[in-house]
Amino acid sequence: MTPFTASLADLGLITLAERLGRRCREQGVMVTCAESCTGGGVASAITAVAGSSGWFETGYVTYANAAKTRLLGVPDALLETRGAVSREVVEAMVVGACRDSGAGLGVAISGVAGPGGGSAEKPVGTVWLAWGDATGATAECHRYSGDRLAVREQAVREALVGLIRCLEAR
Repeated sequence: MTPFTASLADLGLITLAERLGRRCREQGVMVTCAESCTGGGVASAITAVAGSSGWFETGYVTYANAAKTRLLGVPDALLETRGAVSREVVEAMVVGACRDSGAGLGVAISGVAGPGGGSAEKPVGTVWLAWGDATGATAECHRYSGDRLAVREQAVREALVGLIRCLEAR
């Protein structure tokens, strides 16, 4: 196991990704992710699982607003009026990711991981996540504590847990 894979295992993220994979295989569902502040952390956890190509084909790291628009179809006007860290943007991100990839379920994440970049309205640790498909999404706002790495790890964990929750509700 590489140090990177070992750290994912230490966090329990691989165990969550394995559980997600079992649910996806049982239901014949492909998943996708559209990530900003986590920078590919969800995709890394998923692809650490052998055989994940059977239920995960495409992931998006859209760190810049221009990438959210170009790759996921998030309207510029929405980014300008609501900001990248908002319910509306993560919902548009996950819908766009599912539409482009053809996945039946996806998650999107955008937040302020820190140490800078926060505001009174959106302090460091504010992370929006959305789960859905090409037709719609449900979003939640979380306030995580800790440093940049801790915020990102908590968001990845919540993304995986939320995907599992969505599949279990079907």
